[in-house]
Amino acid sequence: MLPLATKLALLSGSDKAPLLTGITRGIEKESLRVQSNGRLATTAHPKALGSTLTHPSITTDYSEALLEFITAPSSSIAQVLNELDEIHRYTYQHINDELLWVSSMPCQLGDDSSIPIAEYGSSNIGTMKNVYRVGLGNRYGRLMQTIAGIHYNFSVPEELWRELQTASDNTDSLQDFKTAGYFALIRNFRRYSWLLLYLFGSAPAVCKSFVRGKQHQLAPFGKDTHSLHTPYATSLRMGDLGYQSDAQSSLVVCYNSIDQYIKTLREALEQPYPAYDEIGLKDEAGNYKQLNTHLLQIENEFYSAIRPKRTAASGETPLHALEQGGVEYIEVRCVDLNPLAAAGIDEETIRFLDTFLLFCLLQDSPATNNQEYAQIPVNNSRTVYNGRDPELTLLRDDSEVGLRDWGRTLLSELQPVAELLDSAHQTQAYSVALANMQVRIEDDSSTPAATLLREMADNNETYYSLAMRKACEQRDYFRERPPSDKTIAKYRQLAQQSIQRQAEIEASDNLSFDEFLANY
Repeated sequence: MLPLATKLALLSGSDKAPLLTGITRGIEKESLRVQSNGRLATTAHPKALGSTLTHPSITTDYSEALLEFITAPSSSIAQVLNELDEIHRYTYQHINDELLWVSSMPCQLGDDSSIPIAEYGSSNIGTMKNVYRVGLGNRYGRLMQTIAGIHYNFSVPEELWRELQTASDNTDSLQDFKTAGYFALIRNFRRYSWLLLYLFGSAPAVCKSFVRGKQHQLAPFGKDTHSLHTPYATSLRMGDLGYQSDAQSSLVVCYNSIDQYIKTLREALEQPYPAYDEIGLKDEAGNYKQLNTHLLQIENEFYSAIRPKRTAASGETPLHALEQGGVEYIEVRCVDLNPLAAAGIDEETIRFLDTFLLFCLLQDSPATNNQEYAQIPVNNSRTVYNGRDPELTLLRDDSEVGLRDWGRTLLSELQPVAELLDSAHQTQAYSVALANMQVRIEDDSSTPAATLLREMADNNETYYSLAMRKACEQRDYFRERPPSDKTIAKYRQLAQQSIQRQAEIEASDNLSFDEFLANY
């Protein structure tokens, strides 16, 4: 295995710049549609936004009200952010007086029945997407599924992989070398993901309605009993209030190789789970209550902060696509919506993520052992609830280490990677982004979580009123800049094409849903 310094030197020549400027990223951004009073919207997905089944840029996640905006992968950060801005501006033309919720944790919620599950039409694949969500609601409750976030898709060009493979004297196929490299990235990411929770966590408080009936360790925010928090919280979304379950806590997924990863997930897909057997497959009327009674209905049910990904062909499962073609890109899933950024994410965050992910790829990444596997969730949980505590320690090997001390070390190791990207792009922006993160390590008051809590205190605001104020500000920001005629024409065409494509899929079905599901 080549050391990090050797890899950096290999990529530092002026002729190697295209290998680094060819890094691509894409963004998936979720936002709840809410009424003007902040309660969840109950309206159907606007027809002007097209088909949620087939539209490439605008769809829904769990709820009919949970919009998901998807940018095309691009080597240009500006292009990705411009596309995200464009989608927001177009969407705001078609949601009347509704708002896009700007926080990862949801607005004021009623009971589960008040949360509409996303609809995808009458086709078998559309029905499957709906039933899968019905199953999630029955297994975990619908409230948990209203959480929103940023999914960050990252890949490096094949030419970079070839360069690294040649220098390593590796004789595997390029596909196998790339896949092993992406899994090495994932292992390092899991080791260090607590750093992202600290730096970018933007969910330090929640509305009381979200924890109704749940055990929790949150306290009222001062005299405000409607807002709950912990004083040093970063990203409550990533803690046990968010994407966690007793069932999945028993699931040990191994990232030491693609074969081990696929094997452990396949076992979960085939393993009956007693609690889900009790739910049952169908109700008395014959309607599906879940896709199956296994530990996982489909691969996507496994909640993880990062996923290896490959674009699947029509009718192909994600695991089969990975098995056949190897890893194409990775998906980072632990980044909160930032209410301080109009689109939920900003350029500085993107530049740091690229630096961090490239470091994770190039840094030596030994196999994860049992001790480390057990320490990773502990470190993440500590950071979620107490990450900004100056005295907080994390587990590393056989000792406790201060979060800030470990953070300083990591950011120092990231410095040459930031400089490498600066050199390739002929800028200083990556080093500037890193320097700003170093400020956050030294002074937690500059983190998004601390900033939001401080605004609540200074303005005597509840979590709800802070998020509403930010949502109104961002609505005005996007509506004051209506989309151009060219943009309107583009998204009208995409909407029409997606509706037509959905109709074609529905017309082509020749199996019953039971048969389709049995063959999936």
